[in-house]
Amino acid sequence: MNPIFADLPTSIFEIMSLEARTRGAVNLGQGFPEADGFPEVREAAARAFMEQSNQYAPMRGLPVLRQAVAAFYSRTQGLSLDPDTEVMITSGATEAIAAAILSFITPGDEVVLFEPMYDAYLPLVRRAGGVPRVVPLKPPHWTFDGDGLDAVFSDRTRLVLLTTPNNPTTHALTHAELDLLAQYCERSGAVVMSDEVWEQVVFDRPHLSVLHVPGLKERAVKIGSAGKIFSLTGWKVGFVCGPRPLVDQMARAHQFITFATPPALQHGVAFGLGLPQARFDTALVELRAQRDHLADGLAQGGFRVMAAEGTYFLNIDLGDGVADPVAFAFDLLTKHGVATIPLKAFCESGRNLPILRLCFAKSPATLDRGIAGLVSAQESLL
Repeated sequence: MNPIFADLPTSIFEIMSLEARTRGAVNLGQGFPEADGFPEVREAAARAFMEQSNQYAPMRGLPVLRQAVAAFYSRTQGLSLDPDTEVMITSGATEAIAAAILSFITPGDEVVLFEPMYDAYLPLVRRAGGVPRVVPLKPPHWTFDGDGLDAVFSDRTRLVLLTTPNNPTTHALTHAELDLLAQYCERSGAVVMSDEVWEQVVFDRPHLSVLHVPGLKERAVKIGSAGKIFSLTGWKVGFVCGPRPLVDQMARAHQFITFATPPALQHGVAFGLGLPQARFDTALVELRAQRDHLADGLAQGGFRVMAAEGTYFLNIDLGDGVADPVAFAFDLLTKHGVATIPLKAFCESGRNLPILRLCFAKSPATLDRGIAGLVSAQESLL
């Protein structure tokens, strides 16, 4: 058995979700919406199942979807992409991440990552033979500076993995941060893979992509997710966008991972990307209301709520009074009926961050149950 995977314990995400289902607890841990996504997009996919081909789609994606992706990003982010050469469709964003890592590095190459990070990154880097070099981001702002980059960049740096907005910190990278990173990437010749699946869930300013940054756009790919855009997380339809040489290289890996993505889902996503902007604005307003409902309820309950710039998540700082946030999270689940995820689970270094991540893409009733359970747990500590 490959030790990289054989030695991995069952993830805390799976443990928490299983326990929540078993106990009938409120699941604010796993990042999926309680409502089942855009109904008009589901209806379009349902029609396509009966009216369109269900055989293998082209390896790089249906032309209609690649054209829709390019048009969507032109309209919403001002990006100019050739749908034939600079866009590829994958079976979910995580498959795109795997294709990027497997195709951009060889054994011994160094990969820069930022912690806390999405949990798939490190196992995939190690499986590809990469050497992780991790920048620890510090609360409450979760940013990085030149000192942090100096500590990890070297002449062996070949790839940088970004997430913006970041799951789990929610921080959306600024132009200053990306300009600084561009200097280091240009110096080392590193390629950037930017995980931008939460690009439609940025609350207080327009989304900033690596493809907007002059020093990065020729050496970076951005990854998007229909599952996040349309709140259809089970669909697993991802987008890769960037310069042709990088997309071509990723395609060589993609063809031997999943090769093609279900065509009916691609038709549904293509339809959805063409919806009026007002439809996406409405979805964001609903998510902002859910975020504010949870944040206000927790603040009134005495919690320190951290800024939630994007994603479906917000974090609460438990403070120094909680020595073991993982134990607190399990106690919260087993005794108070609320599943959450401690940020320690996103940290390779084992930093004992006293912070919990909560998913707010839920109904007001579910959020109220979660607030009540959290307040009860906090009171038991006093």
